[in-house]
Amino acid sequence: MAKKSQATWGGRFTAGPAELMLKFSESVSFDHRLAPFDIAGSKAHSAMLAHVGLITTKERDAIHAGLDAILAQITAGKFTWSTQLEDVHMNIEQALTKNVPAAARLHTARSRNDQVATDMRLWFKHACAVLAEKILGAQRAILSVAQRDGDVLIPGYTHLQRAQPVFLSHHLFAYLEMLERDRARLVEVASHANWCPLGSGAIAGTTLPIDREFTAKQLGFVDARGRPQVTQNSMDTVADRDLFIEFATACALFGVHMSRIAEDLIIWSSVEFKFIDLPDTFCTGSSLMPQKKNPDSCELLRGKSARLQGNLHTLLTLAKGLPLTYNRDLQEDKPPVFDSFDQTALCADVLAGTIAGLTVFRDRCAGAVADPALLATDLADYLVDRGVPFREAHHAVGSVVKLAETLQLPLDKLPTAEVKKIHPGYGDDWAVVFDLKRAMDKRRGTGMPGPAQVRKQFKRWEKLLG
Repeated sequence: MAKKSQATWGGRFTAGPAELMLKFSESVSFDHRLAPFDIAGSKAHSAMLAHVGLITTKERDAIHAGLDAILAQITAGKFTWSTQLEDVHMNIEQALTKNVPAAARLHTARSRNDQVATDMRLWFKHACAVLAEKILGAQRAILSVAQRDGDVLIPGYTHLQRAQPVFLSHHLFAYLEMLERDRARLVEVASHANWCPLGSGAIAGTTLPIDREFTAKQLGFVDARGRPQVTQNSMDTVADRDLFIEFATACALFGVHMSRIAEDLIIWSSVEFKFIDLPDTFCTGSSLMPQKKNPDSCELLRGKSARLQGNLHTLLTLAKGLPLTYNRDLQEDKPPVFDSFDQTALCADVLAGTIAGLTVFRDRCAGAVADPALLATDLADYLVDRGVPFREAHHAVGSVVKLAETLQLPLDKLPTAEVKKIHPGYGDDWAVVFDLKRAMDKRRGTGMPGPAQVRKQFKRWEKLLG
């Protein structure tokens, strides 16, 4: 049964949408979270209308008072959202119109197209600031562990095989680098969002004498010098979804990073490694096996990463075949970015909590890093220092490794006479390289895990993260 045509757009129609169509097309079930930004946009727009003389100051004040009252209702959870009114904009406008006659003038020189674009740009600026702070919390938790246990040496891995020794702090600083890029991406997205769409209308602006720059200033769409920033093409303004994709990309990349961190923690906490123990508060047990302690928070972080990538793919697919300008398909742009925001915020908090509560098993780490094979490359460097070309040195060390496997001896316990037979570059002091302190002290270059560089990085991160 078709409903009576809606007053907001129904003049062209003799009948309103069917009940099924209303259910199918409504967006208020998810876009109601835009209410604070929608109200801010409406207040700025009405202020501009008064500024240019399209409404009176009395009408502006009445509209503002009415919008403030509605926001108070929404904040208190007392506002009733109606799917019959399709979206957040119509719900607020209809509620306002019931109590404020001047609200009939509010939509002057404005379309829902530029209205929602404004709401979303305000939301993106807010969302990026929130997520950047959440990720900062995770970084501070990582730095705290580095400050507590960063002097511990562990094997670094390539191909999940022991490679070379590194300080735990150096490994943790790699996580900080990843997350710092995530924060920087969010700052960049926020800067891209900082352009005011209001005044673009449905597609071609308006013939009315509006002041877009005034509205931009009212809403904080300004550059570092306080100059208003307004979008420059009305068609692109209402059709563009780059911000949605950029935001989802930033969240998806954070998801990749947290998943890689989680994978390290899962491996390190396994019985086979046992470098760390994860906090009980972020783990669960088995319903069958009483001995189990499962790294559920880390496994879920890996799983959430896939969800964030899926949201990005949804947006890319949604936008790829659409002609300019607005198409109703674009209503589906909001659930993916809202979900990416919610899940990224939650995951950043869980990552911070998991890392903050972990325990480092120093003895187990020391046992693993005592493997002399971790310093095989240092032995090649020893030969290079003695004038042997690196490729030749690499081969000579490989032969020593093979000898150790054949004799079933640790690399540093091989008889010197046997080692010297392999290559004339080996001297009586060849085994000096198997001293971890010497090995770490020699790693002095920028970005290396030597003690002096690690100290520099501590200072850098303590300053960056406050």
